Amino acid sequence: MSEKLHPTSPAPGDSPALSNAELVQLRVRVVALENMVIALLANAPPEQQALVREMASYISPRPGYTPHTVTIHAAEQMRSLVDRADRFQPASAG
Repeated sequence: MSEKLHPTSPAPGDSPALSNAELVQLRVRVVALENMVIALLANAPPEQQALVREMASYISPRPGYTPHTVTIHAAEQMRSLVDRADRFQPASAG
């Protein structure tokens, strides 16, 4: 016998809405992760940075496919992280 859900209860598999405090904490974590990625990319070999740019191009919309705003912004953000990492590259000794 299947159990009926209350009309206002979330459907199975749906997550409850996040509180403002949870959203703020999530934003802080994303900023921290972005900065960690920038630090890691700053010391990464050029091939690793090229791989990030290649992945950004891979997820970008291709002709004949529907462009999705979130994917477009994600690809732009990936390129931006590599560009920002360039500013923190160690100066070459020489």
